[in-house]
Amino acid sequence: MKKMYFIFNLLAGKAVIGDMLGDIIDAFTKAGYEVTARPTQENGDAVSAAAYACNEGYDMIVCAGGDGTLSQCLHGVMSSGNRIPIGYIPAGSTNDFAKGLGIPKGIMESVRWITEGTPTPCDVGGFNNKYFTYIVAFGAFTNITYETSQQVKNIFGHAAYIVSGLLHLTSIRAKRMRIEYGDSVLEDDFVFGMVTNSSSVAGLLSLNDFLLDDGQFEVTLIKKPANIVQLNKIVYSLLNIKEEIDRDYIKFFRTDSITFTSLGDEPITWTLDGEYGGDDTVNKIVNYQKAVSFMVGPQENSSFVEE
Repeated sequence: MKKMYFIFNLLAGKAVIGDMLGDIIDAFTKAGYEVTARPTQENGDAVSAAAYACNEGYDMIVCAGGDGTLSQCLHGVMSSGNRIPIGYIPAGSTNDFAKGLGIPKGIMESVRWITEGTPTPCDVGGFNNKYFTYIVAFGAFTNITYETSQQVKNIFGHAAYIVSGLLHLTSIRAKRMRIEYGDSVLEDDFVFGMVTNSSSVAGLLSLNDFLLDDGQFEVTLIKKPANIVQLNKIVYSLLNIKEEIDRDYIKFFRTDSITFTSLGDEPITWTLDGEYGGDDTVNKIVNYQKAVSFMVGPQENSSFVEE
């Protein structure tokens, strides 16, 4: 019998996991799994729990929670020499990575996605000595994602405070930095930057023409607008990214590795998959292509595109 280690965050999103635990475990058992259930106890607990599952011979990890819980599980798997597949039940406020995988929104639909799916290798981001699934970011409004209470996230969603952050770009202090990728070097003042591997960010900003397994990140950098007219152009470009972006203030490119160095007096503070990611003067981000497999469900429901 296959062994599953089920890690779940009872506080994620609107706390719906607790009410459905019986149905979830019953469905996994009927699918032929011996299920060990582990509710997370504190911040970072999912890291050690996932590493334990890898090292103790489990066949699969299932993570139920938000993007932060999934990111912790990923960190645990990446730290192990036995990287077992991850199944994801999205139960957070935005679930950006789930959208990229095409995972259904409903809890039991995502359970079926796991039981009927196959392990599919996906890229993993390395950030200094940490890992991430879909985004690391610095600058304007990034701290809001981890400083906002869960209750406020549930009521307003991420879109409300991301838009709020955009509207305050003119009053935010820009950071002078050197950005190195490939054979290119940029030195400029930026109010925001993000390195992503996702079709959407915070449920609002949509990125197109991307793959989860191509070894490439999408990088978006925003220079500080000087006035409200420039601000409006930036906001319009971000919300309508299918169209031509404002290249005077927004830089967009793809790369497999990138280094950010602060040229000012202060280090750069980052958010990592919606959680606090630390602050350092030099920050290196690399793409580990197809490093971990995620369960991808029946093809007729999947939006995942392989190479």
